[in-house]
Amino acid sequence: MVTFVDEVTLHLRAGKGGNGCVSVRREKFKPLGGPDGANGGDGGDVVLVADTNTTTLLSYHHSPHRAAGNGGFGMGDMRSGAQGEDLELPVPVGTVVKDPSGEVLVDMIEPGMRFVAAPGGRGGLGNAALSSPKRKAPGFALLGTPGWEGDVVLELKTVADVALVGFPSAGKSSLIATISAARPKIADYPFTTLHPNLGVVQAGDVRFTVADVPGLIEGASEGRGLGLEFLRHVERCTALVHVLDCATLEPGRDPLSDLEVIRAELGAYPVPEGQTPLLERPQVVVLNKIDVPEAEELAAFVRPDLEALGYRVFEISTVARKGLRELTFALGDIVEQHRKAAPAEPVKPRVVIRPKGSEKEFTVRVEGGTYGNVYRILGDKPVRWVQQTDFQNEEAVGFLADRLEKLGVEDELYRAGAVPGSTVVIGEGDAIVFDWEPSISSAAELIQAPRGTDPRLDQNRRRTSVERREQYHDRQDARAAQRAEAEELRRARRGEPEEDPS
Repeated sequence: MVTFVDEVTLHLRAGKGGNGCVSVRREKFKPLGGPDGANGGDGGDVVLVADTNTTTLLSYHHSPHRAAGNGGFGMGDMRSGAQGEDLELPVPVGTVVKDPSGEVLVDMIEPGMRFVAAPGGRGGLGNAALSSPKRKAPGFALLGTPGWEGDVVLELKTVADVALVGFPSAGKSSLIATISAARPKIADYPFTTLHPNLGVVQAGDVRFTVADVPGLIEGASEGRGLGLEFLRHVERCTALVHVLDCATLEPGRDPLSDLEVIRAELGAYPVPEGQTPLLERPQVVVLNKIDVPEAEELAAFVRPDLEALGYRVFEISTVARKGLRELTFALGDIVEQHRKAAPAEPVKPRVVIRPKGSEKEFTVRVEGGTYGNVYRILGDKPVRWVQQTDFQNEEAVGFLADRLEKLGVEDELYRAGAVPGSTVVIGEGDAIVFDWEPSISSAAELIQAPRGTDPRLDQNRRRTSVERREQYHDRQDARAAQRAEAEELRRARRGEPEEDPS
């Protein structure tokens, strides 16, 4: 049974924005009440929150699909739709949020830190918000846009001041249980610890956190044993404590060889750019289990060799509680010196607001197709406008054409080589496809037509008087030609001579 998870893929879906409302105020003695359709509500966001009370990602391992609330639809009488409820997901402090390709989005190392992983969709405008002096009663409203939907990867990296490293069953869990209030699982078989355990230690005036991480074996940097699941939780620690078992009964093992294997694995593990390599951080050696007579003798034997290598060595016994006070105060001094030497928090940069009017809001990409070139329009605005359009409403389609023309889409299509009838696609993938007709120009505000219709899209156009007169003369000429041909055929059958046209 899985009890701890430090990496999980979340499938998130933000809330969809509510549609705007089409409504006209109808009240006795007020025949021209005007539009009163309200806006739809915005969709809810999915927010990740760094929570000190959360220590594992296990809940997201069992339930990886999470969704926020949708926005409510707008209603008549200027009643706006309800806002979609945000979904807050607590994650442990030290969680790294990545996209599926591995790019880091945010590192949540501070308690209370918030990150909007999936922004909700926008609510659509009602016809009251779309009205203007020239379009007094719009017969359409904008649809709500869908919220962001996709995957994010959560990777937990323990945040602690001191990490206890060593072989399995070296006594790391017993040590953290003795010097802090942590209660890890302790047993007499390897790999008892399957997930990091955090404990808070008070040494005089200094308080620091200690992490007990899964046991390390040879080849861990290549994934053996718990491998990377262990080493990932050592990245953020200030100091390392090598816990060496002086009472092991395994053949070929002794404190010096164990330390050599641990150092080799720590040196082979690549830390993220900008962090200090693991072997360059302060290190302390702890000779554990000296309550066993043979272990005490072995500790006294190897201590000079360890000190000759430059390590501070402590002989301890978690059972007899020997040497623990000296060890905790020494670790407290290391942590305090590191905190004093750490650079002060940099001044937060000033927020500079730059206008985006000069930036291009869309691009036109020419793609080859089976039946000719396809002109694909990419950009946040055009894609959002298409999502907001009700294509069952002619007036809404005309409004979309006006917006695209004012944005400069038609001019850019001309520059790209598009001609009337060319295939135009807005958005990536299988998006909305149009047969481009540049004759649809921006004049919707000046066109008088019933609500919900646009004469520019009406293909059943009435004929003018000149056109009717020309069609009448064409029919009369065709009838005269048919009569002349029939008369000529009749004379030929009777053998009568043809009439002299003179």
